[in-house]
Amino acid sequence: MSDTLLYIVLACAPLLGGWLLDLLFGDPARLPHPVVLFGRMTAWCEHRFNTGGKRRRLFSGAIVAVALVAVVYATTWILTEQLMPWLPLKVILIFYCLAGTTLIREVRDVFTALDRSLEDGRRQVARIVGRDTSDLSAQEVRTAALETLAENLSDGVIAPLFWYMLLGVPGMMAYKMVNTLDSMIGYHTERYLYFGRVAARLDDAANYIPARLTALLMIAAGGCRWHDLHFTLRYGRCHASPNSGWPEAALAAILDCRFGGPHHYFGELFDKPYIGSNGRRLDTADMRKAVRINRRAEVLMVIIVSSIHSIVYILLT
Repeated sequence: MSDTLLYIVLACAPLLGGWLLDLLFGDPARLPHPVVLFGRMTAWCEHRFNTGGKRRRLFSGAIVAVALVAVVYATTWILTEQLMPWLPLKVILIFYCLAGTTLIREVRDVFTALDRSLEDGRRQVARIVGRDTSDLSAQEVRTAALETLAENLSDGVIAPLFWYMLLGVPGMMAYKMVNTLDSMIGYHTERYLYFGRVAARLDDAANYIPARLTALLMIAAGGCRWHDLHFTLRYGRCHASPNSGWPEAALAAILDCRFGGPHHYFGELFDKPYIGSNGRRLDTADMRKAVRINRRAEVLMVIIVSSIHSIVYILLT
């Protein structure tokens, strides 16, 4: 084996190992998961420090968010770079940070449940969305599942890979902490409006490039049609989030459908704009096409990250 090939293998091994484990198994539900620990850390801090007036909540939330992200980054760096710089450890941590297979499995389960009954579909989609699903129609259940598939391609796959590309495993783990904070306290509700504001802004910043990159990868995976790019540029901003609209718009363009609209979260109505104008009926064929797009975009990102790491590794070795 030539030195160059050896360098490429060494540079790509952690990512390819973790990614292949995710392809084979999805989230290891029966094993301890760092994101579960992140969630418990966030819940404890929120219960302990989310008190007082608006300024105190804002200040406390900012300190908690920054401190937790810093602790996760530093701890992971010490473990993977100083104490235990082993390939298997890095592979496992990367595996924990990727959620592509589990996401696809959950979305497929929504469509399967909906084939049984509307109530089963509502219960199943409630596992992967934050909105109130009790009154959703069959069309709204399918739409919610596909929106989540697009949005979480960014949050659960592309963004972790992006931060791995820039900052290695510690950056990937720190991103998962940011994402956990936002998913738990980053809502514009009375309870979290001030305490979770900095967490939400951190998540917006961490996902700014990955969300747009995800949209481009999806468009590439769909055949690089000019219509899809034009549609995404037009509707990518039509979302309450500065980032979620981009992958959702890309998938809506590819499927020629409409996403968005008003939803209920925690008993409050949020009037989100529509992404697209074709309110046609979605079906299982649309889900299968969306899954193919997700997988192709994921493969493209793995190739990009592996190539960049290989080049950097060769240049620095």
